[in-house]
Amino acid sequence: MYNVALVTDDKCVAKKGCRLCIMYCPEANCLDLNSEKMVAEVAIDRCKGCELCKVVCDAAKHQAIDMVAVSSDGKLMDQAGEAAELGQAYQG
Repeated sequence: MYNVALVTDDKCVAKKGCRLCIMYCPEANCLDLNSEKMVAEVAIDRCKGCELCKVVCDAAKHQAIDMVAVSSDGKLMDQAGEAAELGQAYQG
């Protein structure tokens, strides 16, 4: 199990010009702007769970990004479920 970022569309203010999470994400093509919905969107298969997007989003007081656990078969787990521990995403 490991964590990935998940954007809450209702809280995302990308439509107002915020692109902090997209700019600060160190993984290419992991966070992009969905131009139809005008919200940031995470490519779950590319996210490494570093939480940098969450840190900058929270610092801007938007709090639109949560870290969600992903099971070993690649499915998102319930947000209220168990979270992966720090560094678990990088274990083999």
